Amino acid sequence: MPRAARSCSGRAPARGPFSCYTLTPFLRRIARFDLEEGALSPILGRPVREQLEHDRVIRLLQARYKRRFTDGINPGADQSVPAGPGPDSQFPDLVLSSAGSGKKLEGVVEVETGESVNQLEAMAQWARLGKLPVEFILYVPSGAAGVARRLCGDHGIGVTEIWTYHTVGDQVRFAQVHRAPLAEKLAAARAAVAEAKRAVAREAAAAKPAARARAAGKKAAAKPAAKAGVKRPAGKSVRPSVKRAAKKR
Repeated sequence: MPRAARSCSGRAPARGPFSCYTLTPFLRRIARFDLEEGALSPILGRPVREQLEHDRVIRLLQARYKRRFTDGINPGADQSVPAGPGPDSQFPDLVLSSAGSGKKLEGVVEVETGESVNQLEAMAQWARLGKLPVEFILYVPSGAAGVARRLCGDHGIGVTEIWTYHTVGDQVRFAQVHRAPLAEKLAAARAAVAEAKRAVAREAAAAKPAARARAAGKKAAAKPAAKAGVKRPAGKSVRPSVKRAAKKR
């Protein structure tokens, strides 16, 4: 049998409709439309090898951040540690909280693989995590650093740190490629909100003259119609009634 038709174990692949050779390309391109959010959801399936590597990096980072924070993880499809309030809560790969009883949210960490560094993931996941008023730390494979930085810049994503990772033997090595202070991120978010409010105010101010002109036109059109509809009784005038009122006084 040709080499291309054999699996890694040397066995021939299954020929049914559920073969891994037919499902894997399909799972890599799955995207659904979320009716509640009104946006495309991020990637739903990764190749098994990348998913194992992804979860391995998450657990290594958990041990790394445990020195400074109380951290929780959401590996794979797990959604046990939320970040953010109520219905707007998110489930990043790592949730960093302050040590102690308060457990204030301090940051969120997202780990990506080669399959998930794309525009769909940036718009659906990174943008939402970047809106949180805390540190947003992104980990990508070493060859995807440039793409990640470009996506964050194009979509105005409030990322504070971008790290790369690569495997050397049994070790995973990390390198920081981007750092922005949290204060700068918060200032940019406040500026964006203020600009949005000014834009709404400008639109409202521009709409007022048009509304006044329409109202004035309606009043002008209503006056002739009102005059045409009023009819005085024949043979009567207003003066006699005024004189009788004066005599009574």
